[in-house]
Amino acid sequence: MYRKIDDFVQDWKAETSATLKIFTNISDEVKSNRVGENIRSLARLAWHITQTLTEMPSRSGLIDRDELEGQEIPDSIEKIKELYQKHSNVLLQNISERWNDSDLTGMIEVYGQPWERRKVLSVLVLHQAHHRGQMTILMRMENLPVPGIYGPSKEEWSKFGMKAME
Repeated sequence: MYRKIDDFVQDWKAETSATLKIFTNISDEVKSNRVGENIRSLARLAWHITQTLTEMPSRSGLIDRDELEGQEIPDSIEKIKELYQKHSNVLLQNISERWNDSDLTGMIEVYGQPWERRKVLSVLVLHQAHHRGQMTILMRMENLPVPGIYGPSKEEWSKFGMKAME
């Protein structure tokens, strides 16, 4: 859990970069493909991650309204990336303006439950990491290159002169 706003800000910048790396490797040709009946498409997952940047912050007082609620999935990955970046920046700006370090242990109601404010920040990070993981599996199934996030991906091992792990 976060104890300082700046710790979250630094993590969020890295997580935003990681998410944009994933989004960048998705082509519009395969973005809407579904590999199974109960499996979301890459576009749906990217949009879900993006919508969470307005949905959860609106429930926790970091933004005034959920601007993306009820909006359909944009037609292109580029548009999703643009909206993701925009709302990620708004989140960073607002957290620095609306909360301070001592606010992080304060309790608020989120989804009908009492949460510490710092839990909101942790859930934002973990939520998108979880869905990025789902996306990398779908990307492999679509033969899209998967970027390394917390270390090299299979495609990146050769850059280090090493064989990818099997």
